[in-house]
Amino acid sequence: MQSLWSDEEARACGDDALALRVYTSRLLGRDPELVLHGGGNTSVKATVSDFFGDPVEVLYIKGSGGDLAKIGPEGFAAVKLSVLLRIADLSTLTDAEMVREQRAAMLDPASPNPSIEAVVHAVLPQRFVDHTHANAVVALTNQPDGLELVKKTWGDRVIIVPWIMPGFLLAKAVRELTKDADWSKVEGLILMQHGIFTFGDTAAESYSHMIRLVSEAEAALAARGGSSSAIATADVEITQNDLLALAAARKEVSQARGRAVLAFAETGPEAAGFASRPDAGDLATRGTLTPDHSIRMKRRPVVLDGAEAVAAFGGWYGDSHTRLQKGQPALDAAPRWAVWPGKGTVAFGTTLIEAGIVKDIAEHTVRTIQQAEAAGGWTALPEADLFEIEHWDLEQAKLRGAPAPKPLQGKIAIVSGAAAGIGRAIAEELHAQGAVVTGFDLNPETPVRLGGRPGLTGRVLNLTDYPAVEQAVQDVVRQYGGLDILVSNAGIFTAGANFEYMDPANWAKSLEVNLTSHMKLL
Repeated sequence: MQSLWSDEEARACGDDALALRVYTSRLLGRDPELVLHGGGNTSVKATVSDFFGDPVEVLYIKGSGGDLAKIGPEGFAAVKLSVLLRIADLSTLTDAEMVREQRAAMLDPASPNPSIEAVVHAVLPQRFVDHTHANAVVALTNQPDGLELVKKTWGDRVIIVPWIMPGFLLAKAVRELTKDADWSKVEGLILMQHGIFTFGDTAAESYSHMIRLVSEAEAALAARGGSSSAIATADVEITQNDLLALAAARKEVSQARGRAVLAFAETGPEAAGFASRPDAGDLATRGTLTPDHSIRMKRRPVVLDGAEAVAAFGGWYGDSHTRLQKGQPALDAAPRWAVWPGKGTVAFGTTLIEAGIVKDIAEHTVRTIQQAEAAGGWTALPEADLFEIEHWDLEQAKLRGAPAPKPLQGKIAIVSGAAAGIGRAIAEELHAQGAVVTGFDLNPETPVRLGGRPGLTGRVLNLTDYPAVEQAVQDVVRQYGGLDILVSNAGIFTAGANFEYMDPANWAKSLEVNLTSHMKLL
């Protein structure tokens, strides 16, 4: 793993601890091998002035669900350190009590909710603390002999924390395990089947520990056969029948979720290689790469190995809730991603953002579990533990901040004649109502006129070139997973003439565009 640290960029932060915290948080967030889409958390301890001008020690902790790659100072909550340390002294604490007390201890009530790991950060004495779900570390700890492997890789340079629920329970465990620590020797905590904490009295020290320990995890995996060479690749052809199957799967998932979803099919060499493995279904359904992925990915994907695959997934999901629930309400039984045997993977989401997040996590999952399997065997947390994380209210809360869905959210539309006039207005209104829209038009300005907005694109297309039209429609289905709305709006006004003087070519062109092209598009 390459360090992204720059002395010049760090110097620009001066002595501002929060600025340095933002800087190294973004370094961590820029590497998807460390964190993805809201994963991980970081903190720094500092002394600041409160409203009355009195000095107070605080923990600047990343807001729950914040994206480290984009975080700014406003993404951190300043929480009174003394309160967090008193919370760690309690024998029991409910989730609601923890959230309430952490919020009550914030200097600014407008700050985001502190990360659920805030108390863990507080009990570690170092000034800067970093926590990631590094792929290599998770792959290493999820080996059948993961505990011995961790000991062999790092010795007494790390403190090993057995799997335990994040939040208050983890903080209690960390405090107990580190009470006699010789911090001059310890560079980090390895959380079995979860991730890694590193720390230091400077931002550079904590970040360098993260890069070094993760690099050593990568080397340990490679030594056991878990290098990048373990990632299968293949080339596949996606046929029209495949696209029809993709659209059918999207329809089933949409019905299971109770709202329309987009389906991002990934059929590149790595995705196709994984899906072509005979054990792909077994590997993928053992569990999530790291527990917090379950809130976005559910505990396993659907394997699209038959017409009833999505229904079978729903049956399994409902049965598992009956077996494992301890009063938690049932969630929807729609899968969030799929293994498409012999073809690749599919990510489902009601928005471009959600489907993109699922796609990214799926990509890293299939890479890492293959490396872990080659290194000795991929194991995941037991189903009951993953169920508890997936249904944990503090994790589900991360998903509740999404805006209310628009009427056409998740719908896929094509509008022809979309470069100007009525067609352009229709395309823009469908997009405003939540649909992803592709506009077709012969006008070479079409991509520019409809561009610049996610989910609204223009394509130059001669609607009388029927092979090109067929390909364009298939490309939309390949990109989004199907088609729900078709507005056949293209038309031309040819030069008028009395019938006896009508140019046959003019007549034929008018019929071709204004009549036949609509039939062909439909």
